Amino acid sequence: MTDPSDEVASRGRRLRPLVLAQVASVLLVLVLFSLLVRNIMQGSSGGQFVSAIKRGEQPVAPAFDLPVIWNRPGVWPRRARPALADGRVELAELRGTPVVLNFWASWCIPCKDEAPLLAASAQAHRRAVAFLGLDIQDFSSDARRFLRRFGVPYSSVRETGDKTYRAYGLTGVPETYFIDSRGRVVAHAIGGVTRDGLERDVSLLGGKVQ
Repeated sequence: MTDPSDEVASRGRRLRPLVLAQVASVLLVLVLFSLLVRNIMQGSSGGQFVSAIKRGEQPVAPAFDLPVIWNRPGVWPRRARPALADGRVELAELRGTPVVLNFWASWCIPCKDEAPLLAASAQAHRRAVAFLGLDIQDFSSDARRFLRRFGVPYSSVRETGDKTYRAYGLTGVPETYFIDSRGRVVAHAIGGVTRDGLERDVSLLGGKVQ
C-alpha cells in the first residue's frame, strides 16, 4: 500500500520545476515590460524635446559625457578647449560657448554630402563657435577614416549606445542642433544641412565669420 505522504512528496517534486519555470517566465515578462516602458519614456522625452524646439521654446540641450575619437581643438574658442583635455567631452563643460552639434555616421550618405559644408563653416566661425561631431551606430575605425577623408577640422565624440540619440529625439542621421552659450537649442536641422541654412542657424548663435 502506497504511503500518502510519499505520493504528496512525489507530486511536489513534479510540480517544483513547473513552478520555477512559471516564476522565471513572469520575471522575464516583468523585465521586458520595464525595458519597454523605459524605451517608450525615453523616446517620448526625445519627441517632446524636438517639439519644444519647433515651438521656439529653446529647451536646454540634453547632457552627455562621451569619449573623443577625433581631437581637433584648433577651430574651437580658446575657452572651450580644456573640455578636450581628459579625452572626453561633457556638454556642460562647453557652457558659455555656442555649439553646433552634428550627429553623423560614416555609412550615412547625406553625412558625406554635408561634411565639406560643416568643415567650411567651422573654419569660417573658428574661435567663435565650437563645432562638435557626435558619431553614432558606427565602428570607430570607419568613423576616423571618414574624418580623415573629409579633413574635418573640429573634434568629434562617439556613442556606442543610444542614450544620447534618444534624448535628442533623433529619427536618423544626420541631424544638427544649434546650442547657444546658455546651453539652449535655438535651431534644429533634420537631414543634411545646406550652406544657406547652416549659416542662417549659426547666425542665431552670434557666430561671426573670421
